[in-house]
Amino acid sequence: MINECNYFLEDDADRYVPPLPATQLAATNKIVAANGVVAANGVADVRCCGALMSSSVFKLTGSALTELCGSSQFDLLMANIIPTFLLLLTLSGLFVGTYALGVGINYGQIANNLPPASHVSVLLKSLNISRVKLYDADPKVLSSFANSNVEFIIGLGNEYLQRMQDPQEAQMWIQQNVQPYLSQTRITCITVGNEILGGQDIQLAPYLYPAMQSMYNALVNLGLHQQVYVTTAHSLQILATSFPPSQGAFREDLIQYLQPILTFHAQTNSPFLINVYPYFAYKNDPNNVPLEYVLFEPNPGAIDPNTNLKYDNMLYAQIDAVYSAIKALNHVNIQVQISETGWPSKGDENEFGATVQNAGIYHKNLIQRMQQRQGTPANPTQPIDIYVFALFNENMKPGPTSERNYGLYYPNGTPVYNLGVQGYLPRMHFSASMKNGLSIFNLLFLLIGYLIFV
Repeated sequence: MINECNYFLEDDADRYVPPLPATQLAATNKIVAANGVVAANGVADVRCCGALMSSSVFKLTGSALTELCGSSQFDLLMANIIPTFLLLLTLSGLFVGTYALGVGINYGQIANNLPPASHVSVLLKSLNISRVKLYDADPKVLSSFANSNVEFIIGLGNEYLQRMQDPQEAQMWIQQNVQPYLSQTRITCITVGNEILGGQDIQLAPYLYPAMQSMYNALVNLGLHQQVYVTTAHSLQILATSFPPSQGAFREDLIQYLQPILTFHAQTNSPFLINVYPYFAYKNDPNNVPLEYVLFEPNPGAIDPNTNLKYDNMLYAQIDAVYSAIKALNHVNIQVQISETGWPSKGDENEFGATVQNAGIYHKNLIQRMQQRQGTPANPTQPIDIYVFALFNENMKPGPTSERNYGLYYPNGTPVYNLGVQGYLPRMHFSASMKNGLSIFNLLFLLIGYLIFV
């Protein structure tokens, strides 16, 4: 049994680098590795030594169990780890291979039942998810991801826009919410407001550009403008025309606000962020918008009559429409990034297409496209940069049912739908007898228990 083995305390981790002879291990009933990390830093061996110097060793590469030898029985089932196990297993399948690709995750927190940020940090770090977008500057999240090399987009809430016109207010916000974390947490971007133009907070439109400029000036004053850029996220409602993509155009009533913002992006080399949801087009007109076209499934596609370019999915057409709208205002060197895209797994009766099946298909096909490093038909050499919306369902979001069901995962860590993870999971090879009933699930539960609770 596990209590027949010798372990060393977490406090001893910096002094002892496993595996160690049994005589050097203190019997403390806790397995740890050097610096308190088992699975996240390359390859680590953990040795469980009995009184007769017999041992079982399992070797971990990243978060994958790759080799097992010995015959000790690890009979550890921790009921409160099962949801975390499922999250780690399925999330690894979705995001294996996305490190260094243009894929990030939106980590929304409008809920009262989400796991602690420290737990989410361990999970995302172990899975090499390298980019996270927040809607605030939550200190618990930023602290939990210290020294993780994860890049953060943090948000300045809409309610702060008017105040941020004041240079002193802007600098104070940077000093309180950005500067203290930069030495250990990679904050690369600040979004000043979310969906101000064309959204419900249109009355704040006059304050948007001044607030962006004020925040940028504060970063310059603090010497941080080379590592943190400033932008804002827009909804697709800022477009008056989205098809054909070559005729994409901004709404006339918003050009007075968008023109200085585009000039700001050009001068500061910051990206133009857009929240793009093909789901809305299908929901609003399911009889005329082919479901296959919005889900990246095989379909005849649509031809832009002006360029003769073929679009086999709506997302790419919408992205190129944004590029065309920007070009129409005489800007050509501004990068468009997708700050949100996703599909709800549940909706009200009139929210057509909001199903578990459609959500799974959309995200699976989207990730596969991103892994191919595709550009759009009009911008084939510019790989698409996206943030998937969202990590968890958020039970306190207002609005229709769909708003609370965009998550890839329930708050308890179980997947909302099957993303076909079998094709992405690393193989696991065993080299020893399993006569004592040792199973892959026992070992994975043990590993995850260590990762989450040590």
